[in-house]
Amino acid sequence: MLSLEGKIVLITGLGQTQPGGWGIGAAIAVLLARQGAKIFGGNRTIASTISTKKAIEEAGGVCDILETDVTSSKSVEALVKACMEKHGRIDILVNNVGRSEPGCPATMSEEVWDSQIEINLRSVFLTCHHVLPIMEKQGAGAVVSVASIAGLRYIGKPQVGYSATKAAIMQFMKATAVIYAPKGVRLNTVVPGLMDTPYTKSLVGRYATDGGHEEYMKMRNAQVPMGSMGDAWDVAHAALFLVSDEAKYITGQKIVVDGGITSSTGRA
Repeated sequence: MLSLEGKIVLITGLGQTQPGGWGIGAAIAVLLARQGAKIFGGNRTIASTISTKKAIEEAGGVCDILETDVTSSKSVEALVKACMEKHGRIDILVNNVGRSEPGCPATMSEEVWDSQIEINLRSVFLTCHHVLPIMEKQGAGAVVSVASIAGLRYIGKPQVGYSATKAAIMQFMKATAVIYAPKGVRLNTVVPGLMDTPYTKSLVGRYATDGGHEEYMKMRNAQVPMGSMGDAWDVAHAALFLVSDEAKYITGQKIVVDGGITSSTGRA
């Protein structure tokens, strides 16, 4: 079940923002490697991917990393070309780059807005722009992008750029899935809720009130009907299913991994 033996995975954003837990991209890369896939990753810095690469290789897997600026077409093209030169194909594409900045339309600077579009949305367009022609030629492929429930509802903090781009990712994937369905290529989205990851801890400085880290994390846990945040592995297992052959008849869809928060009236 859920075997990826021999599959080539191109994934962006598999580094760790800080120590002390697994980030979503790193968890996805490790889990897919455990299922037999060969990992080729693009990340802003090589240093932050050391733990990911080590975990994969110590378990007998294959993992190559290339420093990549996902907002640059030239850089993304170089990543795709390097993967093709080594493996000759790309079976799975995972888009996992994202950043949240606070602000509403009146307070967010144009520069921050533009950077949110570049990092969160343009990155998905660029990887698909360079990878989908390869998958079409192969006659097969699976793409998964990581969005957020912030693209589905307000989750208690002003982050209009992040919310808008994450909503756009879901529609981008849905529309593209219809276009590529006759070509044997599937595109789906994983939509995480409130997750306890190293990146979450980095948000404290941007969104926490006087209570600091402890109160911020307690507030996030309290928002979830199941009583606590999920983790990166919860998201990774959803991504694994969507890229597997067991999901061969699923395209243009999203799996929400949120402990029930988007089914609730909310406790923000």
